[in-house]
Amino acid sequence: MAKSLKIKPIGEFILVKPSKEEETTASGLIVQSSGKGERPQKGEIVSLGTGKLSEKGEKISFNVKEGDVVYFKKYSPEEVEIDGEQYLIMKEADILAILAD
Repeated sequence: MAKSLKIKPIGEFILVKPSKEEETTASGLIVQSSGKGERPQKGEIVSLGTGKLSEKGEKISFNVKEGDVVYFKKYSPEEVEIDGEQYLIMKEADILAILAD
């Protein structure tokens, strides 16, 4: 993201910009998932926290990086609004997969 955000996750938390899912009907109409009341499950990682610590106090690296598009658990993330934009804060354990380009 080119714009500097006023928030930085701490510890093992990750900030994700949810994707605006669109579905195209057989007749070609585009229907956004937000209209269905469904919470998004895909998004782009915007920022990573400082990392999780092991029981020995050693830093554990993230398996994801900024810019990765990920698929995550539907009801685990916390929703936050920053400068009128919706974001999700979640733990890496809530991420199910990194989507390939």
